[in-house]
Amino acid sequence: MNSNQELSGIQKAFPLLAEKNVNMKREIVAGITTFLTMAYIIAVNPTTLSATGMNAGALVTGTCLAAALGCFIMGFIANLPFALASGMGLNAFFAYTVVLKGGVPWEVALTAVFVEGIIFLLLTLFKVREAVVNSIPLNMKHAVTAGIGIFIAFIGLKGCGLVVANEATLVSMGSMTPTVLFAFIGLLVIGVMDKKGLKGAILAGIAVSSILAWIYASMNPEAAAKLGIFLPDGIFKYESIKPIAGKVDFEFLAHPKDIGNFFVIVCTFLFVDFFDTVGTLVGVCSKADMLDEQGRVPNVGRALLADSIATTFGALLGVSTVTTYVESSTGVIAGGRTGYTAITVGILFLIAMFFSPIFIAIPACATAPALIYVGYLMISSIHEIDIHNITEGLPAFITVVSMALTYSIGDGLTIGILSYVIINLIYNLFAKKEDREPVSMVMIVLAILFLIKLLML
Repeated sequence: MNSNQELSGIQKAFPLLAEKNVNMKREIVAGITTFLTMAYIIAVNPTTLSATGMNAGALVTGTCLAAALGCFIMGFIANLPFALASGMGLNAFFAYTVVLKGGVPWEVALTAVFVEGIIFLLLTLFKVREAVVNSIPLNMKHAVTAGIGIFIAFIGLKGCGLVVANEATLVSMGSMTPTVLFAFIGLLVIGVMDKKGLKGAILAGIAVSSILAWIYASMNPEAAAKLGIFLPDGIFKYESIKPIAGKVDFEFLAHPKDIGNFFVIVCTFLFVDFFDTVGTLVGVCSKADMLDEQGRVPNVGRALLADSIATTFGALLGVSTVTTYVESSTGVIAGGRTGYTAITVGILFLIAMFFSPIFIAIPACATAPALIYVGYLMISSIHEIDIHNITEGLPAFITVVSMALTYSIGDGLTIGILSYVIINLIYNLFAKKEDREPVSMVMIVLAILFLIKLLML
């Protein structure tokens, strides 16, 4: 009896252990798929953060360790197929705005990330973050899914060079370079395999595009280099984390002025990470039909706990804010439904720590077809939105387009929630009592905070 109670307690603490009849092959394929679509962070994060003077080699190791830790926690305690790593955008803010522009030592910037993680941990334990996730209306959750779909498809189009920056029109069509061709072939492979009902379509698309890109690089290395395609410069390589680990430093906060600057930095990290994570969890769960009857994310408190713990320990490992990756949607589409998918990603990050040259060499044009395909699948959630009810449909539409056009899940969610609250409150002023649309207090508080943030920009 005691043994059964103990087992029940273990399963409650680690719900992954209670899973039965798991299709491990599908979960592993999903994990590999997710990893390959986000493996670019192994190259991008060190390149970005090393601009501050941090050791690039140590950053490769730190990035992999922090990502693996986050994925393991997500898998074991939340039992969700979501992967974590140092967030794009947040790493650029860390390096270029806080350190290079603000003149703040990178050790202090890491301290800000550490404090943000602690605050997140407290907010999660007191279920503040969980309340925010569960307060988002179902139509808005479907809008977040569709918005993320357009957003990641845009990232894919940009990554292969089909869409480029343009001063006059913001963006325009790029030249028909080999990267566009490789991405198109990869997308074709995914589409044909999907139509035939074959498993591993996304993984196959990434592999085909990578091989074609590497063949091109071996034949024409100079032209390939200009397109961001490089052959692996080796197989095995490991760098010590010692130059960046354990460098959290509170001595910078000796003066009141520095405390004020530090507070602003922490709040910025906090805000962006909070709503990027919320948007990703809601959007990916919605697409995977993982929301419960009330439209809530399963084990959301534990998922957010994984995010906050990973950020806290990530700072101690020497990397910027760790967050849940929207690329997790590729693994979910590939069939990932449990924490085994996240654990697979974590294991691959640990392996990549020793074989980083190979993973770093996967070009953007190879991950582009996966992102475009998943974007196509996620946009289908727009059919679930009650578009005929303008108090629901209009804010949902604003959310969808804002995510893509601001190039930010967090900003898109901010604009969407603001519009939802304003439109519904104004409608309720003129509507009959029985026709009024309910707006939760959490949504109203969020809208006020968002408005203050926008006014302070």
